[in-house]
Amino acid sequence: MEAIEISFWYWWVAAMAFVVLEILAPGIAFLWLGVGAGAVGFLLLIVPALSLPLQILVFAVLSVAGAILGRRWFRPKPSDSDEPALNRRGASYVGRVLILSTAIENGYGRAKIGDGVWTVRGNDMPKGATIRVIGADGTTLLVERHVETGASAEPA
Repeated sequence: MEAIEISFWYWWVAAMAFVVLEILAPGIAFLWLGVGAGAVGFLLLIVPALSLPLQILVFAVLSVAGAILGRRWFRPKPSDSDEPALNRRGASYVGRVLILSTAIENGYGRAKIGDGVWTVRGNDMPKGATIRVIGADGTTLLVERHVETGASAEPA
């Protein structure tokens, strides 16, 4: 039985095929196979007597190593935001001082913020009491009584 002889340019053609597949089906999966195949082609150009099983082993190791390193390198990195509560509207109100538009009875009441009215939860308090937002639970603001220290509250 005759041994199969693979020339360096076979690996380069395989590398180009993987790159074309990457272009057609993006996701950075075929890219690393293309890099591995191209590297084996260059290695075979330098060392022409490299056996086929060793070529396949080098291809597999380089492809897997490239995929692992590439995944770490290209992983989306979370960015620090200047407004971390931008999409959490209730959390953006934490610390604000408000005036109750309806009394808190049985733990629930309402407070006006801007042109909207929010449900608030806290200890029972009369209408017109000054409250401070201390948290948010979904669309309900968690509040506590605010002791006046000269800070202005939003009108009801």
